[in-house]
Amino acid sequence: MATVCARPALLNTRASSSQQNINTSVRGKPTAVPNKHLPDTCSPGPTPTKLQQQQLETPPGSPEASEHQQIIDIPSLLVDAGKYPKVSDSPPIHALTAQELFEALEHTASRPLPDTKTVFPWLHGLHPENSIQLTYFSARNKKQFRRAPRTLRGITVVKAGGDLSHSKLKGAIAPDELLLATKTGEQISTFLDVDPRDGFSIRNFQIQAVKMATMSDIVVYADDRTPKEVLDKLASIISRAQKVWREKDRENDVESLAFEPFLTCLDSFAKLQAGHPEIVAIDDRGNMTGAVMDFFHSERYEMHTMSSATEIAHNVWLGPTPDASLTAPSDPDAALPSEAQAYDLFVEATDPAQLPDKKAFGLMESLLANTKVSQNAIPQLEFPGSGSIMPPSWSQAEVDALMDTVTWLYKQANPDHEEMMHRKDSQQMTPPKYRDADGDIGMIDLHINAGRQGRKVLIHCTDGYTETSLLALAYYMYANCATVDRAYVELHTKHHRNLFSYPTDVALLSSIQPRILQASPNSAGSMAALCQPAPRWLSKMDGSFPSRIMNYMYLGNLGHANNPDLLRELNIGQILSVGETISWTSDETKRWKDDARTQDSILYVDGVQDNGVDPLTSSFFRCLDFIKKGREAGVATLVHCRVGVSRSATICIAEVMNEFGISLPRAYCFVRARRLNVIIQPHLRFSYELLKWEEYQCSKRGKPLRRELEWGTIAREIAAMNRPYSRQ
Repeated sequence: MATVCARPALLNTRASSSQQNINTSVRGKPTAVPNKHLPDTCSPGPTPTKLQQQQLETPPGSPEASEHQQIIDIPSLLVDAGKYPKVSDSPPIHALTAQELFEALEHTASRPLPDTKTVFPWLHGLHPENSIQLTYFSARNKKQFRRAPRTLRGITVVKAGGDLSHSKLKGAIAPDELLLATKTGEQISTFLDVDPRDGFSIRNFQIQAVKMATMSDIVVYADDRTPKEVLDKLASIISRAQKVWREKDRENDVESLAFEPFLTCLDSFAKLQAGHPEIVAIDDRGNMTGAVMDFFHSERYEMHTMSSATEIAHNVWLGPTPDASLTAPSDPDAALPSEAQAYDLFVEATDPAQLPDKKAFGLMESLLANTKVSQNAIPQLEFPGSGSIMPPSWSQAEVDALMDTVTWLYKQANPDHEEMMHRKDSQQMTPPKYRDADGDIGMIDLHINAGRQGRKVLIHCTDGYTETSLLALAYYMYANCATVDRAYVELHTKHHRNLFSYPTDVALLSSIQPRILQASPNSAGSMAALCQPAPRWLSKMDGSFPSRIMNYMYLGNLGHANNPDLLRELNIGQILSVGETISWTSDETKRWKDDARTQDSILYVDGVQDNGVDPLTSSFFRCLDFIKKGREAGVATLVHCRVGVSRSATICIAEVMNEFGISLPRAYCFVRARRLNVIIQPHLRFSYELLKWEEYQCSKRGKPLRRELEWGTIAREIAAMNRPYSRQ
């Protein structure tokens, strides 16, 4: 059963009393990945100048101007409601078949979106009582300024009953995301007015689905469990809501197109699912079909593939927590390859964990020795997450527990070294109260039952890098007799691990480095590393490296750009500064130029603030050509702005789309996962420009335009993904 509501007249929006809740519905509310956060330092920059305001009307050239751009003159197949049979006169409701719905959605997806300048700043949300927002964007008559753009016309799909955990069509929303409701939850014939009354934001992603619905043909459908009267009632409510919306501001849009306001349909969901599975996101049994991209699932998949387990030392692997339920987004039957890796012991790094002690190691030994237990379940040891041992208040006991853990793990993975370990002089490394009568470290003097091959150990956490970083770095230093700076660099470059640790971890590991190296089974009596001063870049590092998006492109912040020695360690030979200026000493500048493998190895993109006004599309070609130049010269490029989440993230998404030929939603999740624990935040205008960039990519490749997801859906999903991290 499906229903279509034709778009109402193009009107101004009025005041909003509240913003709607986003019903993510696929698997309930998204679960936040531990330690991920939304940066609160993305300044929108100064109030736009007159020149910047003019750019709203005359922005630089954009992809939609391409002479090869596909143009479709018909704004929507549902414009002429009269050609569809009417099933109700009051309110007007028309029938639509599953085939007709499919064709209408396909037509909309293949139609170029309006030029960016025609829909902004309206999409930002301009409430007539929000003086801050209006003043910031106002460049002309405020009444005219808030008028809905006539060039917009989409399709909004609403599911009667509102349960989107099954029988969900592509882009479907629940009724409560669109309609006002009484205190008892009963929907009424009034659309939500979502433009914010107060405050200022250029990231109002949560209002886009409703704003687009007011400019859309609205399709209402139901699953086969929902009574027909529920569908019919919702169809009538939405039809009346369209009429109310149209009449409320008719004086502002007197040239509205004349059309019937509503359409509805007869086919069952089963018939729709059987005939057009490509527009079914979740089937009638509640299973994701893989035919429609899901942001939340794609981010998890990209995160797990990016941080998939790799061997960082003999028999010791580092990666994400195994998730047997996670499959490739395009193939629900394909399990991640990393899940097939066999391990003997799990070590989970997690914030609530306590430091392990002799009793914990003894329990692990007994579980590992019991073959019946180990065959049915892999024993797991817990260790506190990164950032949990805080200077300057850390205790000797905490450091001892860290040392005991890496030593015990090494013995599990390398049983051949046990005798050597017992012969090492521990007098200088461990206070007397932690030694037994023979002078050995009692906490780790445990019987090894493993074969001479050693046991395979997986150090893991949810995202595969954040909470494990402290333990992984400490273990790598111990196992390889590597200084903290070499551990960072080698894990990143040699073992291709992405790490996000905290400044406190750097301070801790630097402080106890002599003890770790002296205790290392591979020190071979040489302690030359202890005599070498720490490199300058280590003292300037905030704990994290810039994020490796691809081998030839990193995404970072201004602090990363101002640490040229660190960039050199990572084979980053070019810097792309988007709207921010690096501040180097003259010596650093000279050395960088002397070492550069490319001519003009620093590109500064001027005049681009994170303000929702400045366009960025016109800089895409120059930026991507610069990145390509570095790639051909064998060096990576650091793309940065101030925080590394909006302007620079937009450039990186554009490059990923250009390199792989993938859609904006997939490129967005690709970059988001690889920005590690900082969540990217390209604002609304940048995001819309990227959706127009997708059109250009289709044209460039000679492919017909077909958006994977529409603007309202993309914005809704971004808002839903960010909600768990927002400060409530």
